[in-house]
Amino acid sequence: MATWNMLSFQDAVSPIMEHLIMFHDHTMMIIIMITMTVFYMLISLNFNKLTNRFLLEGQLIELIWTIMPAILLVIIALPSLKILYLLEEINKPIITMKAIGHQWYWSYEYSDFKKIEFDSYMKKPEYNEDFEYRLLEVDNRIMLPYNTKSRILVTSFDVIHSWTIPTLGIKIDGTPGRINQGSIVLMRPGLFYGQCSEICGANHSFMPIVMQSVSMNSFINWIKNF
Repeated sequence: MATWNMLSFQDAVSPIMEHLIMFHDHTMMIIIMITMTVFYMLISLNFNKLTNRFLLEGQLIELIWTIMPAILLVIIALPSLKILYLLEEINKPIITMKAIGHQWYWSYEYSDFKKIEFDSYMKKPEYNEDFEYRLLEVDNRIMLPYNTKSRILVTSFDVIHSWTIPTLGIKIDGTPGRINQGSIVLMRPGLFYGQCSEICGANHSFMPIVMQSVSMNSFINWIKNF
């Protein structure tokens, strides 16, 4: 989860989030180089006018700063397109989970198992344990096994919601009358927190998401004892 004074992303728990962080760093390096070059040219033009008075009139320099941005756009676009394809790729998921947004809570269904349906409400602060986070804990957590391909289907019962967990790099809109899907591959066990990221009404900030990543044996036991 996010903490105070965090300047970077949360620790990635899925391959998609790792790619997104690497793409962010890749793009930021290009932006920093462009910014430093532009500042250097501006300062050089202002404080060294005699040497650079023909800089803005040369065809060669105009050719360079027309071609260079096009090359940089290609360098940025290639990894971006790769990530877009990875986001949409869903190959033979083992488990399918459905998330339904309501005002203002989430409902979950495990389509591969019978009668695995439950609602997930935010816990009131007075009922939280000492180790639980205020306004982020729920009464019923989602369970998924790690090192397993899973699919999530997201829709809404009333207004537009957005099912989001930053550490997974997943953000799927839940639209009434429509089902959107995404893939989840968890790489390690743990608890991962998210919230609705679409302004869906007065209690928009009070419908958190908590996903618990467990081993396959623990997940099977949870299904049996549900």
